[in-house]
Amino acid sequence: MSLSHIALEKLFCYFDEDNDGKISSSELRACMTVINDELSLEEAKALVEMLDADGDGLLGLDDFVKFVEIGEKNGQNEKEMREAFQMYEMDSQGYITALSLKRMLSGLGFSRNIEICRGVISKFDMNCDGVLSFEEFKIMMMA
Repeated sequence: MSLSHIALEKLFCYFDEDNDGKISSSELRACMTVINDELSLEEAKALVEMLDADGDGLLGLDDFVKFVEIGEKNGQNEKEMREAFQMYEMDSQGYITALSLKRMLSGLGFSRNIEICRGVISKFDMNCDGVLSFEEFKIMMMA
């Protein structure tokens, strides 16, 4: 069920704690905590960077609407997203490695060397552990 624009404006104002007309990464993190979806500050910063249309490091109302729409779409596609993640992970370890990414891409007919796969992983590896968790995978898929 999609939220109306008026409801989104009210929600935006609720999360805009300092009433500056923008949502910062820390405000976004608080927003996600309210809806029981833990988000690290690094993940929140990456989301803001990805969604920030004017490059000011903050989410305006239009950016926020885009974020909510992506969230609604991802909520509907959570099962499909989990299935895709499981295809990329190796031995049900709960994360995607550069090698497992390379193998999956090769299986799909996209031959990439291991260095390119490491680069892709490092771009979305928010906690710098060298692998992609499911949450990091979701961010990558939204990009």
